[in-house]
This record gives sequence, structure tokens and C-alpha cells, in this order.
Amino acid sequence: MSEFGVGSILDGKVTGITKFGAFVALPDGRSGLVHISEIAYSYVNEVTDHLHEGQEVRVKVIGIDQSRRINLSIKQVEPPPARPAHPAGGERRSGGGRPRQGGGRPVGFVRQAPKEPTDFEDRLKQFMQSSDSKLSELHYMEKKGGNRRGGRRS
Repeated sequence: MSEFGVGSILDGKVTGITKFGAFVALPDGRSGLVHISEIAYSYVNEVTDHLHEGQEVRVKVIGIDQSRRINLSIKQVEPPPARPAHPAGGERRSGGGRPRQGGGRPVGFVRQAPKEPTDFEDRLKQFMQSSDSKLSELHYMEKKGGNRRGGRRS
């Protein structure tokens, strides 16, 4: 039995398809899961649009958890596609010269420079970070402002 680890690239066969990914039979009778987010660099709505049972696939081992489950990626076997250049004549806004003053944001709020998300995963990550930041700010404001439901406890 040959052992493989994270980073190994293997040939396998799709043995099952679910809403969240595909199971792949690997060498030595082992199997792993390709999560729907690891099938293609483009958005995958339906796994069956990209894979079918019995299909031979080349996969990369991207993780092995404590239960010895193997997480696989099809998209990471190849480098990501090049991002298209900005269209000719399309001007990128850089924000001009002076930084904006005020902006109506609460004191202590630090805005990160906006970056253009490249794919769904990046957009989701950016949304989650923004959401976490806003939630933290709300919790802080609630603690600072005390009980806003009326009435004081003594």
C-alpha cells in the first residue's frame, strides 16, 4: 500500500455524486470527496454539469482530517485561468487624490482598501469578513450603550 499525503496528485474514478460534491475512488481502495467548490474555477451550480459517475479524474489531495477522510480538488490540479485584462477604454477609478473626510462611519471603523473579488469563494470570504466586522461593531455599541429596551435594573 503506497501512502500519499496532502499535495499528492492522483488519478481516480467518480463513484458517487451528491448535491455538495463527488466521491472519488483512489488507489489502494481508498476514497475521497471533491467538494463542489473544488470542482472548477468557475461557479458550479450542479455537480452533474461537470462530473458523472464512472468518469476518470485527476485530483489533488488538499486535506486529510483526523478521521482520515480525504479532501480532494479537481481545480487545483491545473493553475487558475488568467484573469482578463480590463477592457480597453474602461477606466479604473482610483479614488482621486484626496482622502475622503467623515464618510458617516462610526469612530474606530477602519475600512480596508477594496479589492476586486475574483470568484465566488473570494466574494463569500469578503462578505463574511465584512459581516463579522459589522457584528463586532454592533456588539460593542450595545455594550457601550447599555440596555436599550427601556427600564433600568437596580
